[in-house]
Amino acid sequence: MQKPLPDLLKEYDVPVGIFPRDATNYEFNEETRKLTVFIPSVCEVGYKDSSVLRFSISVTGYLEKGKLVEIEGMKTKVMVWVKVTAISSEKSKVHFTAGLKKTRSREAYEVLRDGVAIEKF
Repeated sequence: MQKPLPDLLKEYDVPVGIFPRDATNYEFNEETRKLTVFIPSVCEVGYKDSSVLRFSISVTGYLEKGKLVEIEGMKTKVMVWVKVTAISSEKSKVHFTAGLKKTRSREAYEVLRDGVAIEKF
């Protein structure tokens, strides 16, 4: 029986609200630290700092202490939609690497939020 996704993220010091609330199904390889999160449908999540993340039905990456790297299946809007390749956290900040590095308040990502269905990733 695997632990809930928020518990796994907490263990690695990654904000629990990075993924949509209904992303409860995941696979995690303890040896390689590869994480695959399954999302019921392509969606986007708006956060209280006005940022938006867009998710494919499967998001993969490697969990390390305080970060998720080599991400596939996640985008954020800077001026256009850009692929998120890494997320790292430290104290009150969450750093997004998406073509460029974007820093946001960690507080905005500490709460699980619902994804809103969208047409395409």
